[in-house]
Order: sequence, then C-alpha cells, then structure tokens
Amino acid sequence: MKALLFCLLFCMLIFSVALAADPPPAFQSEVAHLFDYIDNSGCQFYRNGSWHDAHQARAHLELKYRYLCRKGEVSCAEDVIERAGSASSLSGKPYQIKCGDATPVLSGDWLKAELQRFRLHDKKS
Repeated sequence: MKALLFCLLFCMLIFSVALAADPPPAFQSEVAHLFDYIDNSGCQFYRNGSWHDAHQARAHLELKYRYLCRKGEVSCAEDVIERAGSASSLSGKPYQIKCGDATPVLSGDWLKAELQRFRLHDKKS
C-alpha cells in the first residue's frame, strides 16, 4: 500500500511539474510578443534605483518568467505582467518605463496596454 501511495504521489508531482513547465501555445505567443515588444522598444527600464536598456529588461523579465513557470505561478499573460513585469520581487518597488523624452510610466500599465493591442490585432487577423 505504501508503495502504491508513493507511486501515486510521485506521478502527481511529475505531472504538475510538466504542466508548470509547458504553458498553452496562445499564452506562450502572448508572452513571447511582450518580450519582443520590450526588446525592440528602445525604451529605458527603471528597476531598483537604476535605469536599464531594453535588452537588459527583457533578459531580467524572462528570468523571472521562467522561475514563475517552474513554480506554476503563472497561467496567463496578465499573471506574467503582474508577477514579473510590474514590480521588483525583492524591494516591491514598481518598475517604470521611459521611451525617449516621454515621462516615465509604470511598466505594468505599459505592458497591459500592449497586450490589449496585440489581442485586438490578433482577433482581426
């Protein structure tokens, strides 16, 4: 009986890890678009007291995203924006984005607006 219970628990663990590691294709497409959007924006990203270029921001957010996927803590693009793209996990301070000479805006708002635009465009296609 103990062996059967152990086997069942082990299989559940393997299944939950597989689910956490492989988000649905539509979700992956939206997140990939957001990362590309960041990378190609030419904007500066404010994180924990200093500004970073778009490539550094993408790399940082992708690292956070992969971590959250492994933990099973994201199930949609909004989760990624909220948990990875809006604020520092360490300090809790919000991330900001500054494009050109524009006034900095909260990165969560900027990313949500782009996600909405992407979804509307995707529906029209």
